[in-house]
Parts: sequence; C-alpha cells; structure tokens
Amino acid sequence: MTALVNPGLAEELERSDEFNADACMNCGVCSAICPMGVDVQPRKLFRYVLLGMEDRVKAEVEPVFSCLLCKMCEENCPSGVHIAENVRTLRHHIVRTVFGIGRG
Repeated sequence: MTALVNPGLAEELERSDEFNADACMNCGVCSAICPMGVDVQPRKLFRYVLLGMEDRVKAEVEPVFSCLLCKMCEENCPSGVHIAENVRTLRHHIVRTVFGIGRG
C-alpha cells in the first residue's frame, strides 16, 4: 500500500494550541487504559500526523469518532499529551476534509 505524504499536515493541525502529538512517546498507556479497548490507538494516529500520512489519518474515521473523550488516557499519560484535544482536532480535520463540512 502506497502512502501519500502531506508534509504540512502536522503544521496545519498544530495551529490548534492544544495539539501536541509530538510529545507522544509511544509508550502505549493510552491504549492500555482506554475503556474502548485497543481499537482506539492515539499513538498510531499521532504518528500518522507527524509523518504527514494524511490518507492514513482519514482512513481512521471510526476510531477517531469512537473515542469517548473521557480523558482517562490523558490523565495517565506520562508525557502530558493533550490526547482528547488532539482527537478533537483530528475530528475537525476529518469532518472538513473527508465530509466537506465547514469549508470556507
């Protein structure tokens, strides 16, 4: 599978003051503590963003919208990543770019 890279993706999403995916250490605490199970993997989503793999981010619609935004992961994150806000930012991006809602 070929992945298209958008080098500006991380910069675009980082315009939100709360998006701090680059602080993620990929430790897995977020996935281990998630009440939704391992299907929601913030560290995988954040890595896709940092690598500019926009097509992979867009393919993760179900996990992004399955997140309860309960912040259990965030409260236990050793790096202090704003996981719920990052997911919320990804939701806005997907709604705008995949579903075409909210375009200027």
